[in-house]
Amino acid sequence: MVMSADNIRFVVGIIGNVLSFVLFASPVPTFCRIFKNKSVEEFHPYPYLASTMNCMMWIFYGMPFVHPHSVLVVTINSIGLFMQLCYISIFFFYTGKRYRLQIVSILFGEIVGLAAAVAGTMLGLHTYASRTTVVGILATAFGICMYGSPLTIMYRVIKTKSAEFLPKTLSIACFLNGICWAGYALLKFDPYILTGNGVGALLALVQLALIVIYRNPPPKDEKPSKVELQNVV
Repeated sequence: MVMSADNIRFVVGIIGNVLSFVLFASPVPTFCRIFKNKSVEEFHPYPYLASTMNCMMWIFYGMPFVHPHSVLVVTINSIGLFMQLCYISIFFFYTGKRYRLQIVSILFGEIVGLAAAVAGTMLGLHTYASRTTVVGILATAFGICMYGSPLTIMYRVIKTKSAEFLPKTLSIACFLNGICWAGYALLKFDPYILTGNGVGALLALVQLALIVIYRNPPPKDEKPSKVELQNVV
């Protein structure tokens, strides 16, 4: 029995949900390390803040009044949103004043941005097509930000010749997740899911290349001092 395109797409969507869960769960080793050391060390909160906004925008995109028949998109991003908020809470607890202020400011900006997007879409757009287009573009933009957020420390990785603080499991999960959802979008063409995840897979590939190139950090006595590292930020 030959499966229909819709059935194949549903199966790929289920696989995408599993891979997305792996993606959202991939920071767990990082946060176990933070919890064990009682410090965020040189890790950044930006990937988790970017993922939070990404999840919120895709949940909105998948709502029946924006883009009907997108249950799989809503379910996995709802789980992802909960997990990102847990990560941010842990990071907030173990970080210093500088990052705490940034976290609060960025989260506030994300909530305001989401509220503006919801209000503008529901009040100003009155067809599924127009709502899908506008929200899809926004969700795609934030999806690319999520995939690219680990590259915020790319300069430090190259400068120190060490990929220690570039999250490896997150980068691998981003790559596999991007490939899977890009395939899902091709089975029943969705330019927004395809663009966001296609570009995301490429960005994740860059991260993996950096991890391979700088997989062997220099000896500790050759590493820059902590003060020097702070100047790289």
